[in-house]
Amino acid sequence: MTRFLILFLVLLTTLFSVQIIQSVQDAVILPFTAVIADVSVAIVRAFDPDVAASGKIIRSLSNNFAVSIEPGCNGVEALIVLFSAIFAFPAPIKHKLVGFAIGFFAIQGLNLVRIISLFYLGQWSLSAFNFFHLYLWQALIILDALVVWLIWLRYLPSAPGTDDPDQPPAPVAA
Repeated sequence: MTRFLILFLVLLTTLFSVQIIQSVQDAVILPFTAVIADVSVAIVRAFDPDVAASGKIIRSLSNNFAVSIEPGCNGVEALIVLFSAIFAFPAPIKHKLVGFAIGFFAIQGLNLVRIISLFYLGQWSLSAFNFFHLYLWQALIILDALVVWLIWLRYLPSAPGTDDPDQPPAPVAA
């Protein structure tokens, strides 16, 4: 457990430090955030053709309301937490890669719901937008990372020589 905690904190600190470097922001984070905006607009256009994306900004063409997907709103922080938890835990690399890939899509899927809901909440009520943006959605995205990690842990195969908690204990000879 100590090894996990130390490795988790080292990975977390390192990745958070790297992602705030301006060259990393410019080369990786901002283009990733623009893709999130484009995907959000593609989904919204299925119901509302009066929406457009420009970089990290999503704008309503009918009323000019816009949201900007800023750091902390693109799901990267939750991905860093999930990555650190999965890769700090002792498990085969194949399981880590599969777990992180599934977690990536789970977090970004929920984040798309978050962004689209905030886009419409902001047009309806700025006080509702602020509450959902600052309190509810921030916690839910991090909670999503925790839930994905816990589910990943549940489906890890048992290490050789350990008992499977789903199997009854083997009979002991007297």
